[in-house]
Amino acid sequence: MKTILLTVVLGVGAAAGAQDAAQPAQQPAGQSAQPVIKDPAEYNAYVAATQQKDNNAKISGLEAFLTQYSNSVMKNQALELLMVSYQQAGNIKKTMETATKLLAVDPCNIRALTLLAYFDRALAQNGDPNAAQLLTDGKKYGEAGLECLPKVTDTDLLKNKDTMAGAFHFAIGMKDLQDKDNVNASKELKLAMDSSPDEQKDFGLIYPLALSYLGQTPPDYQNGLWFAARAAATAPPQAQAGIEKYAHSQFMKYRLEEEGWPELLAAAKAGGAQVPIKPPLTPADQAHKMVTDTPPDKMDFATWEFVLTNGAQADQDAVWNAIKGKPVQMVGTVISTQPDTFMVAGSSDDIDAKKADITLKFEDKIPAKLIPKDGSDNFQFQGEPASYTPNPFMMTMEKGRLLSQPKPAPAHKPAPKKPAAAQ
Repeated sequence: MKTILLTVVLGVGAAAGAQDAAQPAQQPAGQSAQPVIKDPAEYNAYVAATQQKDNNAKISGLEAFLTQYSNSVMKNQALELLMVSYQQAGNIKKTMETATKLLAVDPCNIRALTLLAYFDRALAQNGDPNAAQLLTDGKKYGEAGLECLPKVTDTDLLKNKDTMAGAFHFAIGMKDLQDKDNVNASKELKLAMDSSPDEQKDFGLIYPLALSYLGQTPPDYQNGLWFAARAAATAPPQAQAGIEKYAHSQFMKYRLEEEGWPELLAAAKAGGAQVPIKPPLTPADQAHKMVTDTPPDKMDFATWEFVLTNGAQADQDAVWNAIKGKPVQMVGTVISTQPDTFMVAGSSDDIDAKKADITLKFEDKIPAKLIPKDGSDNFQFQGEPASYTPNPFMMTMEKGRLLSQPKPAPAHKPAPKKPAAAQ
């Protein structure tokens, strides 16, 4: 767990506070605003504890002082010094316990609020079994911290005001993410990102921010994909492949093609400014790409249907002019029959929907014994495209013939993919 934040927040400010707090007045001294210890024994015990050079000795001395003088005028200062000493000793549990005690007597102690918001959130992210409660507590301390932050007057703490705000927003955002309040989570986590020093803009913050954007309805792909790519670039080595795969899958869901992905990932790895992502292909764009990539006579029926339904007129004409009047052998499912006309589903999507997309016309009536039953699949036939209507799609084929040789299974219709909502 990183302690950069704690060092920044508690380092200089705590040292200065400790120096001042360790020297309370023993007797009233004019108009001094400093707390006054009137009992010499209490004064000596406090000074002896706070002036210990060894951190463990200081902890022992402060614990003994707080036990013996539980109502001391220096209780708040002693608790704060004890909290900082435990933090410096790396004892997270005792740091949090002491911070909680400090808030009971000083509800707006900004150091205690920062520590608790930070540790509750960090422990939850690191897999603590009590993560749900930790995030709840972390949000509570984060919200309290943001309320108390404007009241801070200590010059040393004010130097780190943005960093503390980042810790508070981070804790709130993680709880909102847990609660699937993705819109508010993205706001809070972005504020945390903007407030935090560069060394803290790491995977632990970037990946939740990406999830909060992509988890919205509709997803905020512009921001979500950028931070997903940044998360892939900053993930621990053992997780990088998995995060990159996730980011790529989300990119394809939005963009519908690879174009732009290598550039996005490279920019994210470079750590520069956020780059815009091209909007997704429209169904017309997809249809044009199909016509550009594959000659019409090499397309399957489902692709014809997609282009003739969604393509620009020029792309429809390119396909139609290439196939009109040409014999086509296919396999489909019979939807209904008349002696000289069969209604057939030729694409897998329409087969599943039990919806005809081909009107197959015969020059002569088909003998009753050869007419297949409604619903018969693997129906092999030949016809010549004669006309079509794009929406709802129906292709009329003339000069129909029954075939006996098995044909390939129908292809899935490349259904129009609705562009993801751009953010």
